[in-house]
Amino acid sequence: MSEKQDTNRRDFLKTCVASTVAFSASDALAFAKTAGTNLAGKSKVVIAKDSMLRGSGSAVDPQRMLALLDRAMEASFDTKDQLVPWKHLVKPGQVVGLKVNTIAGRGLSTNVTLVQAIIERLQQSGIKPYDIVVWDRTNRELERAGFTLSSAAGKVRCIGTDAVGYEDTPEKFGAANCCLSKILTRTCDVVINVPILKDHSGAGVTTSMKNMYGVINNPDKCHDNGCNPAVADVNMLPTIRKKVRYTICDATSACYHGGPGHKPEYEWHPDSLIVGSDPVALDFTAWQIIDRKRIEKGLKTLEAEGRPPRYIATAADAQHQLGTHDPKRISLVEV
Repeated sequence: MSEKQDTNRRDFLKTCVASTVAFSASDALAFAKTAGTNLAGKSKVVIAKDSMLRGSGSAVDPQRMLALLDRAMEASFDTKDQLVPWKHLVKPGQVVGLKVNTIAGRGLSTNVTLVQAIIERLQQSGIKPYDIVVWDRTNRELERAGFTLSSAAGKVRCIGTDAVGYEDTPEKFGAANCCLSKILTRTCDVVINVPILKDHSGAGVTTSMKNMYGVINNPDKCHDNGCNPAVADVNMLPTIRKKVRYTICDATSACYHGGPGHKPEYEWHPDSLIVGSDPVALDFTAWQIIDRKRIEKGLKTLEAEGRPPRYIATAADAQHQLGTHDPKRISLVEV
């Protein structure tokens, strides 16, 4: 570990132990109902699209991105107030982690402009800058994707797990036996998952649930059998299940084949956000979107190609109950 990383590690961990604020069962139930997930009813998945998100250029427009985020969140939480969703997700005094996905580099990583829009709304809803942590596996991957590292007091933090480390004691469920990032275990009270809409050569798709592979120390041990049941089991690890509250999937850029790395020939721009509190319903929806694009491009569906994301059904089974993959129990809202 470099001297810079060691300094970041010490500074970052100074506030970790004192940061945990309890998220009560009643809070969780109230949140679930407000966000459109009711175990007795349907899980709401919202797709918000802006065909003019990039204007006449190639980069997304920050103001249009903010408006797109507002539209998605307001539809998800059934409100016309742009701050209500964030006040339900995070309370002042809690530390919120924004778990991005930066493994593929700038071409196919969580869009910095989207993260900036999320941060803006969080701060407007009463969350202090230092209580917002943008994070992923490594400092290098974050920087390569366009993020600026920071652990300075009074500012939004941005740091990789490699700078602070993993827990020594693993959490276990089924096939998952994983040490978790200390950013998750010691710093964050609530996590908003901010993945990418991507094809995956082994798992079929990698969106909400598989983004948790960026939280564990041994993702290489969790790829057998198309990542099934490992993806579902990782999402059952107690700290992940308790703290990850919501998904804002970045579908402004996406890939329909050749993932999870960035292959420009398989990239397309849906210019959309997919949001919801049920990660299984969201991943099922992402699967359908990718399959439609594959058919449009003359490719086989993931099922026909022999790599459907079987972990989605596993995550919905009686042992896991992480959400629903039944189309009849998913309320798909397009705005």
